[in-house]
Amino acid sequence: MLKGLFSALASFALIAGVGAPAEAKAACRDAKGKFMKCPEKAKAPTRCRNAKGQFAKCGTPGAKPTK
Repeated sequence: MLKGLFSALASFALIAGVGAPAEAKAACRDAKGKFMKCPEKAKAPTRCRNAKGQFAKCGTPGAKPTK
């Protein structure tokens, strides 16, 4: 009985789209409530690591950007 309940809940979640990313469903609106194109997200700042693997400023010698 418990196994059937879990499989029913899992199938309902897949049909409802729970597994889909929230950003794909989200629509952007302006201040008046009208739909508009979503603004581009800002990129995360680049971080660098030195030869020992510690975080370092990107301008220092031997520092390489992380991926």
